[in-house]
Amino acid sequence: MPRLLRVEDLKTQFFTSRGVVQAVDGVSLHVDEGETVGIVGESGCGKTMTALSILRLVPDPGRIVSGHIWFRDRDVTKMDPEQIREFRGNDVAMIFQDPMTSLNPVTRVGTQIEEAMTAHERFSARDAIGRVVPLLHRVRIPAAERRKEDYPHQFSGGMRQRAMIAMGLANEPSLLIADEPTTALDVTVQAQIVTLLKQLNRELGTAIVLITHNMALVASICTRVIVMYAGRVVEEGPVGQIFKSPQHPYTWSLLRSVPRVDAVRSARLVSITGLPPDLVRLPPGCKFHPRCAFREDRCSEEEPPLAEVGKDQVARCWVLMRNVPQEAAKELEAVTISREAAEELKASSDLEEAADGS
Repeated sequence: MPRLLRVEDLKTQFFTSRGVVQAVDGVSLHVDEGETVGIVGESGCGKTMTALSILRLVPDPGRIVSGHIWFRDRDVTKMDPEQIREFRGNDVAMIFQDPMTSLNPVTRVGTQIEEAMTAHERFSARDAIGRVVPLLHRVRIPAAERRKEDYPHQFSGGMRQRAMIAMGLANEPSLLIADEPTTALDVTVQAQIVTLLKQLNRELGTAIVLITHNMALVASICTRVIVMYAGRVVEEGPVGQIFKSPQHPYTWSLLRSVPRVDAVRSARLVSITGLPPDLVRLPPGCKFHPRCAFREDRCSEEEPPLAEVGKDQVARCWVLMRNVPQEAAKELEAVTISREAAEELKASSDLEEAADGS
């Protein structure tokens, strides 16, 4: 498939009183026409900031300091204000994380969708009005003719998210970036949003970049996944391959911290020790090494490159999980589970003591 988006060595920094925050540090990625790509990682790893950089929406005091963002044959980093205004909405649209804060509470939902079209001058005011109800129908909002007159507070959380998707699709963009589109929604509504995104990708051919920390969501909708840590891409590859054979210890740990329906009932989740690094004072070498159970001396001295580790799969690691003996990995899980069990036992004892004391 032809390339739709190509990001090359992108660096976005925030200049604060504490120092320079390396929010996006040398990220390279691509999205093909009609592809669905997931970007995953812990909070603060640079997922959303990468998306905001692509749209040139980095808030102050941040700015893109180097790198290129190619959309088809145009460099987004060199677009003037008029070009970037046309680029947003017409070529690429973004669904933000919290629809309640993204929607104007004092403007009717239908009017906001109309404004999304007329603001980018893709459609005339008359055409925009005529497109609102079909768009609401497309995102499965019932009684669209009547509900377009409602205000955001009259919509449920799932319906607000659907309205945001309708706004994103209003100008028929080639790429839709969805930032945590199922956050704060119950599981049944989450499933509906996932089904909707899959249908839109299939019916309209819209490429989708899904930003999330929900690995199950990635497995259900994406064909390729990019794993980020400390502003860097640490692993990338086809979803099935990454889930079956993760090579970076961080990816391996992420997958083992997620509940699985096919797991043994007595199995426990394995947590990732430590905290994400301070992006102002990053550790030397591999940025994950202070939290990695499989680190070697080299990991704290040299940063590994992003290298090929399988067919269409790359990882940034000196060790790689295929080189870790299975016994060591199982021992790590056992130690982690034992530690968590001990902590639970202590917490239980503390509660019992408090109850006795009362």
